[in-house]
Amino acid sequence: MNKKLIISSLAVFFITSFKPAKQGVVQPPQSAAGYVTPAYTPLPLGSVKPKGWLLNQLQIMRNGTTGHLDEVHEKIRKDNGWLGGKGDNWEETPYWLDGAVPLAYLLDDKQLQTKVLKYINWTLDNQRPSGYFGPITKAEREQGIQVAAENCSQGEDWWPKMVMLKAIRQYYTATQDRRVIPFMTKYFNYQLKSLQQCPIGKWTEWAASRGTDNVMLAQWLYGITKEPSLLELANLIESQSFPWSTWLGNRDWVIGAAAQQNGDHWMRRHAVNVGMALKAPAINYQRTGDQQYLKSLNTGWNDLMQLHGLPMGIFSGDEDLHGNDPTQGTELCAIVEAMYSLEEILGITGDMQYADALERMTFNALPPQTTDDYNAKQYFQIANQVQVKRGVFNFSLPFSREMNNVYGMRSGYTCCLANMHQGWTKFTQHLWYATPDNGLAALAYSPNVVKAKVGKANTEVTINEVTDYPFGDVVNFQITTKQAVAFPLQLRVPNWCQEATVLINGEKLSTEKGKRLITVNRTWKNKDKMTLQLPMPLTTSNWGRNSRAVERGPLVYALKLEEKWEKGTDEKEGDYFSVYPKGDWNYGLLETIVKEPVQNLEVKVVQPVTDKFIWNIQHAPIQITTSARKIPEWRIVNDVAPQPVTDRTGIFRGEVQKEVEKITLVPFGCTKVRVVAFPVVPAK
Repeated sequence: MNKKLIISSLAVFFITSFKPAKQGVVQPPQSAAGYVTPAYTPLPLGSVKPKGWLLNQLQIMRNGTTGHLDEVHEKIRKDNGWLGGKGDNWEETPYWLDGAVPLAYLLDDKQLQTKVLKYINWTLDNQRPSGYFGPITKAEREQGIQVAAENCSQGEDWWPKMVMLKAIRQYYTATQDRRVIPFMTKYFNYQLKSLQQCPIGKWTEWAASRGTDNVMLAQWLYGITKEPSLLELANLIESQSFPWSTWLGNRDWVIGAAAQQNGDHWMRRHAVNVGMALKAPAINYQRTGDQQYLKSLNTGWNDLMQLHGLPMGIFSGDEDLHGNDPTQGTELCAIVEAMYSLEEILGITGDMQYADALERMTFNALPPQTTDDYNAKQYFQIANQVQVKRGVFNFSLPFSREMNNVYGMRSGYTCCLANMHQGWTKFTQHLWYATPDNGLAALAYSPNVVKAKVGKANTEVTINEVTDYPFGDVVNFQITTKQAVAFPLQLRVPNWCQEATVLINGEKLSTEKGKRLITVNRTWKNKDKMTLQLPMPLTTSNWGRNSRAVERGPLVYALKLEEKWEKGTDEKEGDYFSVYPKGDWNYGLLETIVKEPVQNLEVKVVQPVTDKFIWNIQHAPIQITTSARKIPEWRIVNDVAPQPVTDRTGIFRGEVQKEVEKITLVPFGCTKVRVVAFPVVPAK
């Protein structure tokens, strides 16, 4: 659209400046090297500031483990290797920083910034002359050598360095610290010289399975320096890593993952590896411009959710991919890594289906897997989670510890305790992106304020996004600018929205069908207000074992169950919580609800979404009431509630209680115990 357009009348504006962007993948221009300019560019860290309930969520994290993990987690606290000590030299310190660094700058928290800078500064200041970096290796400590390309085998695993580089990149976008670009350039030169002798998988399969993150970082630096050797390095790392792009495009992989749960090739089924790998085809497309990678991405994502998808928007992974039965678990690390992959995919491709997927995952799967104070987490959550307790579940790993499903700081494995912090922080960062034509794009919605430079003259504007989304269906954008400025502002209309309405300063601009991107290109003035109305339809969706879930907008709704919390202590893993329902949970939805959801589901706003909102049952702002009948024989077996068997019509044909009862549903993200994937029973 012509950015030089001068708006002379409202009528002309209506005709010329309100055009839906093309659906699907945005095709940005390519460089001579084949490198593709991303469709959207993430804004510098700190450009987007959370407000409302989102700000409260981040403040809770700051007051909880995100802000204090180095004080309460022994592995990070004691003699840390990333500060020159002999302690943690693996992934958990970088994992924590990958969430704590953005949190420090999103909240402008100087104390937290000082804390994380200890690790950033030590890492930057202790790079070896060769370019190698990281904790002091055993050979360096005991033999007095320094790691170089010639003796790279005396170094240590590539994998933790990938995570630390992600944290350092975050820090650079917030501060523009001049040390970072030379530091990364030097390290990538070292890598290029070393990888033939010390390939990416030399020490562990973790690095080979997660090499995409290394490729992503090299390509990010190429986007700044245009140094061709960085693309050479990216190609080399890709050739030595798991071929995720091939697997995602090849349906044999996802089918095999559904069929096999043995020890053969389990790393290619590991849900966290898969969550990280989702972005591999997009990263490879960015480097090469090969459209086949986008086809592989689309095939892989859709097949993954078809065979392993759960109603809350994430695939099963306990720890391996494990099918779509609502009693399978999902690791918290898999959720936050998949979210980050979707954010990267969205920026590179501009394909809005991944924004829909991101919101569904964020607003449903993420919130219930931590406690209100963000001090305890659940290693595996279950879709139909009718109790939270110690036990041996039908998980692929692990069995004997029996701590996978409870809420605890150290329950399960502590990788998720360190890694969970990137979920909400990076989602906040990626609410907005910059467009190639000096505009802004709102691709996910939550209360925030963004400050950016737009238009031909890089004029600074502030946009205050006021909304109760994802609970409310109205998003308001209030513009503040010292002078009038022309720039395009893009708005995503989600796939679930049948018809969206845009208003400018209270005047209706246009009504558009869903599943598209709208571009409003005009000269914006101070105090202009744009309103996006996204009516949220009531629908039901079909999931594993012929189950049905109730949906409204981006939220999935689950049975409201009052909770009974019990505290316990494990000798090795410390304090933990079990949660049990106080009421009955064994309900089936009437088949009339599936056939006519609008007529048989009643939505009620029970309380406002305040700035103190917390994702729990007490704060659930929306309730949906409907009719159900109990299934007496639907009971707990081996600690879970196996889905009742249905016929091909999707109806349960066993014994059903005659009485029809009213049940209440609340947003899945507000629950700890629940049923979300309901069997369907006859209406009479």
